[in-house]
Amino acid sequence: MQKRYAFKLALAGAAALALTACGEKTEPAKTAAAPAAAEPAKSTGPLKVAFMYVSPANEEGWSTQHDLARQAVEKKFGDRIQVTTVENIPENADAERVLRDLAQQGNKIIFATSFGYMNAVLKVAKEFPDVKFEHATGYKTAENVSNYSARFYEARYLAGKLAGATTKSGKIGYVAAIPIPEVLQGINAFTLGVRSVNPDARVHVVWTSAWYDPGKESDATKSLIGQGCDVLTHHTNSSAVASTCEEAKVPVLSYNTAMKRAAPTMLLGGVIHIWDEFYAGRIQAVMDGTWKSQSVWGGAPEGMIGLVEIAKTAPEAVTKDIADTMKRMASRELHPFTGPVVDNTGKVQLEAGVKATDEHLLSMGYLVEGVAGKLPTAK
Repeated sequence: MQKRYAFKLALAGAAALALTACGEKTEPAKTAAAPAAAEPAKSTGPLKVAFMYVSPANEEGWSTQHDLARQAVEKKFGDRIQVTTVENIPENADAERVLRDLAQQGNKIIFATSFGYMNAVLKVAKEFPDVKFEHATGYKTAENVSNYSARFYEARYLAGKLAGATTKSGKIGYVAAIPIPEVLQGINAFTLGVRSVNPDARVHVVWTSAWYDPGKESDATKSLIGQGCDVLTHHTNSSAVASTCEEAKVPVLSYNTAMKRAAPTMLLGGVIHIWDEFYAGRIQAVMDGTWKSQSVWGGAPEGMIGLVEIAKTAPEAVTKDIADTMKRMASRELHPFTGPVVDNTGKVQLEAGVKATDEHLLSMGYLVEGVAGKLPTAK
């Protein structure tokens, strides 16, 4: 029987948990060649694989979705792999210590699933050149370090269609964390989706300035409901928005996982990232000796995003539109950011017929027409 080793590390003096799993991506930085270093433990048995999470794996949200993929690869590979998971690991010096420990235990591939682990990954990877490191949402690579992320904005566009068809007030609420390009892509794609079915609807955003702060997320949700928003969504990493909407009986579109437990009666759908096949492929590459460093930003064509648990109350025409749109994105026939795209100050950001390049998306610094309010300014 295959064994799973789960370590819940109590880290003395650790800072309060901050879920910075999301991050801005740029071109990979050049890194020096890895120096000679301590070798990890040798193993002639199953391939040792490790997953490092920034939050509890059983709590709905970012880490849970990665852990569901972990479960899928364990089922796929059976006793050919031996999996270790570590959770509640803050993005500070402790991350480096834990990564080093995982490498010394003989793990041959380590998935570090939060943006804030990036520097720790790069440092430890130099010490263990025979270990492969996969870093979620990062932008730096090395000979034995890859990074990967998903095009969340594609599923956001689909979710916007559902929200636009559901709202009666024409006011939709969006709880957002931090105004980096990834978050702006989500807000803007969602709004474009909303207005593709409901041209007069507007999206109202409240910022929490934190990836993970259930109290702030709940307060932001209540504020938006108080403003008359009758459908909500979020780009934050707890289930607070979903559970608050459930209490208020306001429809909600969840993020990271389909939060059915948090909103059993009010969930409209869930925007998710799908890591199963990606993880399986990278593990297989290590087994085959074909693993190479890469940067992956996958979306509908790669099967890495989805809108799931769509409510049965959703209009049939909209669910069909969502399915058709997903197919068109998967075949690269449709790009959510195809001009004309005008921001909410009236400036044309993409001319008619022009599709946004990755460079445009990764440097996005505007809110599209239909988003109420302005970007927050640095204090």
